[in-house]
Amino acid sequence: MRSKPLLTVLLICCAAFWPFHHATAADHAKPADAASANGLDPDDAEQTPQEKAEKEARKACKIDVCSAFHSKNTTGGNVACHVVKSWRKEALVKLVAKLKVTWPYGPVHCFTDISLSRSDLSKALSEPKAEVTFDKHTVTCTITAEKSAETEFKFELAPKVTFEDGKATKAKANWGKIEAPTLIKSALWTATAADNTVNVLSGAIVDEINVFLGKRCDEVKDHWAAKQ
Repeated sequence: MRSKPLLTVLLICCAAFWPFHHATAADHAKPADAASANGLDPDDAEQTPQEKAEKEARKACKIDVCSAFHSKNTTGGNVACHVVKSWRKEALVKLVAKLKVTWPYGPVHCFTDISLSRSDLSKALSEPKAEVTFDKHTVTCTITAEKSAETEFKFELAPKVTFEDGKATKAKANWGKIEAPTLIKSALWTATAADNTVNVLSGAIVDEINVFLGKRCDEVKDHWAAKQ
Protein backbone atom coordinates (compact mmCIF):
# COMPACT_ATOMS: atom_id res chain seq x y z
CA MET A 1 0.00 0.00 0.00
CA ARG A 2 1.32 3.40 -0.94
CA SER A 3 1.07 6.33 1.44
CA LYS A 4 -1.63 8.43 -0.26
CA PRO A 5 -4.11 5.57 -0.80
CA LEU A 6 -3.44 4.71 2.84
CA LEU A 7 -4.61 8.16 3.88
CA THR A 8 -7.80 7.49 1.94
CA VAL A 9 -8.26 4.24 3.86
CA LEU A 10 -7.87 6.18 7.11
CA LEU A 11 -10.40 8.79 5.99
CA ILE A 12 -12.83 5.97 5.18
CA CYS A 13 -12.40 4.61 8.71
CA CYS A 14 -13.12 8.08 10.11
CA ALA A 15 -16.20 8.34 7.92
CA ALA A 16 -17.35 4.94 9.14
CA PHE A 17 -17.13 6.26 12.71
CA TRP A 18 -19.05 9.39 11.67
CA PRO A 19 -21.53 7.16 9.99
CA PHE A 20 -23.99 9.02 7.85
CA HIS A 21 -22.63 9.60 4.36
CA HIS A 22 -20.02 8.52 1.82
CA ALA A 23 -18.56 9.49 -1.52
CA THR A 24 -19.34 8.69 -5.10
CA ALA A 25 -17.60 9.67 -8.28
CA ALA A 26 -19.93 12.63 -8.82
CA ASP A 27 -18.95 14.29 -5.54
CA HIS A 28 -15.30 14.47 -6.43
CA ALA A 29 -15.91 15.64 -9.96
CA LYS A 30 -17.50 18.77 -8.46
CA PRO A 31 -15.56 21.95 -7.69
CA ALA A 32 -13.87 21.98 -4.28
CA ASP A 33 -16.48 24.24 -2.69
CA ALA A 34 -19.34 22.06 -3.91
CA ALA A 35 -17.62 18.89 -2.74
CA SER A 36 -17.04 20.44 0.65
CA ALA A 37 -20.70 21.38 0.88
CA ASN A 38 -21.73 17.79 0.20
CA GLY A 39 -19.06 16.03 2.24
CA LEU A 40 -18.58 12.40 1.24
CA ASP A 41 -22.19 11.86 0.26
CA PRO A 42 -23.55 10.57 -3.06
CA ASP A 43 -26.61 11.90 -4.81
CA ASP A 44 -29.57 9.61 -4.18
CA ALA A 45 -30.00 9.02 -7.91
CA GLU A 46 -26.50 7.49 -8.09
CA GLN A 47 -26.79 5.10 -5.16
CA THR A 48 -26.90 1.36 -5.68
CA PRO A 49 -29.66 -0.68 -4.01
CA GLN A 50 -27.15 -1.76 -1.35
CA GLU A 51 -26.14 1.84 -0.64
CA LYS A 52 -29.79 2.91 -0.42
CA ALA A 53 -30.50 0.08 2.04
CA GLU A 54 -27.48 1.01 4.17
CA LYS A 55 -28.52 4.67 4.17
CA GLU A 56 -32.06 3.80 5.25
CA ALA A 57 -30.67 1.57 8.03
CA ARG A 58 -28.63 4.53 9.32
CA LYS A 59 -31.60 6.94 9.33
CA ALA A 60 -32.78 6.20 12.89
CA CYS A 61 -29.24 6.67 14.17
CA LYS A 62 -28.90 9.96 12.30
CA ILE A 63 -32.14 11.22 13.85
CA ASP A 64 -30.97 10.29 17.35
CA VAL A 65 -27.57 11.95 16.92
CA CYS A 66 -29.05 15.14 15.43
CA SER A 67 -31.59 15.27 18.25
CA ALA A 68 -28.83 14.92 20.86
CA PHE A 69 -26.72 17.65 19.23
CA HIS A 70 -29.63 20.10 19.28
CA SER A 71 -31.14 19.18 22.64
CA LYS A 72 -30.51 20.91 25.95
CA ASN A 73 -31.70 17.80 27.78
CA THR A 74 -28.61 15.70 28.50
CA THR A 75 -30.34 12.96 30.49
CA GLY A 76 -30.73 9.42 29.20
CA GLY A 77 -28.28 6.85 27.96
CA ASN A 78 -25.76 7.21 25.18
CA VAL A 79 -26.77 7.28 21.54
CA ALA A 80 -25.85 3.76 20.41
CA CYS A 81 -25.96 2.43 16.84
CA HIS A 82 -24.60 -0.38 14.70
CA VAL A 83 -23.36 1.23 11.50
CA VAL A 84 -22.58 -0.41 8.15
CA LYS A 85 -21.08 1.48 5.19
CA SER A 86 -19.77 0.42 1.78
CA TRP A 87 -17.76 2.24 -0.88
CA ARG A 88 -17.67 1.19 -4.54
CA LYS A 89 -14.35 1.08 -6.35
CA GLU A 90 -15.36 3.83 -8.79
CA ALA A 91 -16.07 6.16 -5.87
CA LEU A 92 -12.69 5.45 -4.34
CA VAL A 93 -10.93 5.95 -7.69
CA LYS A 94 -12.34 9.47 -7.87
CA LEU A 95 -11.53 10.14 -4.22
CA VAL A 96 -7.81 9.34 -4.53
CA ALA A 97 -7.61 11.04 -7.94
CA LYS A 98 -7.74 14.32 -6.00
CA LEU A 99 -4.43 13.20 -4.47
CA LYS A 100 -3.06 12.50 -7.97
CA VAL A 101 -2.67 8.77 -7.35
CA THR A 102 -4.54 5.67 -8.43
CA TRP A 103 -6.69 3.37 -6.29
CA PRO A 104 -5.13 -0.09 -6.73
CA TYR A 105 -7.77 -1.97 -4.74
CA GLY A 106 -11.43 -2.89 -5.02
CA PRO A 107 -14.45 -1.94 -2.89
CA VAL A 108 -14.33 -1.29 0.85
CA HIS A 109 -16.91 -2.38 3.41
CA CYS A 110 -16.83 -1.15 7.02
CA PHE A 111 -18.89 -1.50 10.18
CA THR A 112 -18.71 -0.27 13.75
CA ASP A 113 -20.78 0.08 16.89
CA ILE A 114 -20.84 3.68 18.05
CA SER A 115 -21.78 4.99 21.48
CA LEU A 116 -21.94 8.78 21.86
CA SER A 117 -22.54 10.72 25.06
CA ARG A 118 -25.68 12.88 24.88
CA SER A 119 -24.04 15.36 27.22
CA ASP A 120 -21.01 15.72 24.94
CA LEU A 121 -23.14 16.15 21.83
CA SER A 122 -25.34 18.79 23.45
CA LYS A 123 -22.31 20.68 24.78
CA ALA A 124 -20.78 20.81 21.29
CA LEU A 125 -23.50 23.12 19.97
CA SER A 126 -24.80 24.82 23.12
CA GLU A 127 -21.50 26.26 24.38
CA PRO A 128 -19.52 29.02 22.60
CA LYS A 129 -16.49 26.74 22.52
CA ALA A 130 -16.29 23.08 23.48
CA GLU A 131 -13.77 20.30 23.13
CA VAL A 132 -15.23 16.80 22.90
CA THR A 133 -13.22 13.59 23.12
CA PHE A 134 -15.30 10.64 22.01
CA ASP A 135 -14.90 7.22 23.58
CA LYS A 136 -12.59 4.73 21.90
CA HIS A 137 -14.30 2.87 19.07
CA THR A 138 -13.25 0.00 16.81
CA VAL A 139 -13.92 0.14 13.06
CA THR A 140 -13.70 -3.13 11.12
CA CYS A 141 -13.21 -2.99 7.34
CA THR A 142 -12.65 -5.38 4.47
CA ILE A 143 -10.82 -4.33 1.34
CA THR A 144 -10.52 -6.34 -1.86
CA ALA A 145 -7.37 -6.30 -3.99
CA GLU A 146 -7.59 -6.92 -7.72
CA LYS A 147 -6.10 -10.42 -7.66
CA SER A 148 -6.56 -11.61 -4.09
CA ALA A 149 -9.21 -12.38 -1.50
CA GLU A 150 -10.72 -9.88 0.89
CA THR A 151 -8.46 -8.58 3.63
CA GLU A 152 -9.95 -7.63 6.99
CA PHE A 153 -8.41 -5.02 9.25
CA LYS A 154 -9.47 -3.22 12.41
CA PHE A 155 -8.67 0.24 13.74
CA GLU A 156 -9.21 1.83 17.11
CA LEU A 157 -9.81 5.57 17.22
CA ALA A 158 -10.96 8.07 19.83
CA PRO A 159 -11.70 11.28 17.92
CA LYS A 160 -11.18 14.63 19.58
CA VAL A 161 -13.14 17.54 18.09
CA THR A 162 -13.18 21.26 18.90
CA PHE A 163 -16.45 23.12 18.28
CA GLU A 164 -16.86 26.89 18.14
CA ASP A 165 -20.19 28.69 17.65
CA GLY A 166 -21.94 25.51 16.58
CA LYS A 167 -19.35 24.28 14.07
CA ALA A 168 -16.41 21.90 14.20
CA THR A 169 -13.15 23.83 13.80
CA LYS A 170 -10.47 21.27 14.61
CA ALA A 171 -10.35 17.48 14.82
CA LYS A 172 -7.93 14.66 15.48
CA ALA A 173 -8.64 10.96 14.91
CA ASN A 174 -6.35 9.70 17.71
CA TRP A 175 -5.63 6.31 16.12
CA GLY A 176 -4.98 3.37 18.44
CA LYS A 177 -4.46 -0.36 18.01
CA ILE A 178 -4.47 -1.91 14.54
CA GLU A 179 -5.28 -5.53 13.73
CA ALA A 180 -4.31 -6.60 10.19
CA PRO A 181 -2.05 -9.00 8.26
CA THR A 182 1.62 -8.23 8.92
CA LEU A 183 2.53 -6.37 5.73
CA ILE A 184 -0.61 -4.26 5.72
CA LYS A 185 -0.38 -3.62 9.45
CA SER A 186 3.13 -2.22 9.08
CA ALA A 187 2.04 0.22 6.38
CA LEU A 188 -1.12 1.23 8.22
CA TRP A 189 0.77 1.73 11.47
CA THR A 190 3.12 4.12 9.68
CA ALA A 191 0.19 6.08 8.25
CA THR A 192 -1.71 6.30 11.55
CA ALA A 193 1.43 7.30 13.43
CA ALA A 194 2.00 10.09 10.90
CA ASP A 195 -1.59 11.29 11.20
CA ASN A 196 -1.40 11.21 15.00
CA THR A 197 1.70 13.40 14.75
CA VAL A 198 0.90 15.92 12.00
CA ASN A 199 -2.91 15.52 11.84
CA VAL A 200 -3.15 15.26 8.06
CA LEU A 201 -6.84 14.40 8.05
CA SER A 202 -8.06 17.17 10.36
CA GLY A 203 -9.60 19.31 7.61
CA ALA A 204 -11.41 16.37 6.02
CA ILE A 205 -12.87 15.25 9.37
CA VAL A 206 -14.00 18.80 10.18
CA ASP A 207 -15.72 19.07 6.78
CA GLU A 208 -17.52 15.75 7.32
CA ILE A 209 -18.82 16.77 10.74
CA ASN A 210 -20.02 20.18 9.56
CA VAL A 211 -21.82 18.68 6.56
CA PHE A 212 -23.55 16.31 8.95
CA LEU A 213 -24.53 19.07 11.40
CA GLY A 214 -25.90 21.17 8.55
CA LYS A 215 -27.19 19.41 5.46
CA ARG A 216 -27.63 15.91 6.91
CA CYS A 217 -29.46 17.00 10.06
CA ASP A 218 -31.67 19.27 7.95
CA GLU A 219 -32.73 16.22 5.92
CA VAL A 220 -34.35 14.68 9.01
CA LYS A 221 -35.18 17.84 10.95
CA ASP A 222 -38.91 17.07 11.10
CA HIS A 223 -38.05 13.86 12.95
CA TRP A 224 -35.53 15.13 15.50
CA ALA A 225 -37.19 18.50 16.08
CA ALA A 226 -40.29 16.66 17.27
CA LYS A 227 -38.19 15.16 20.09
CA GLN A 228 -37.04 18.52 21.48
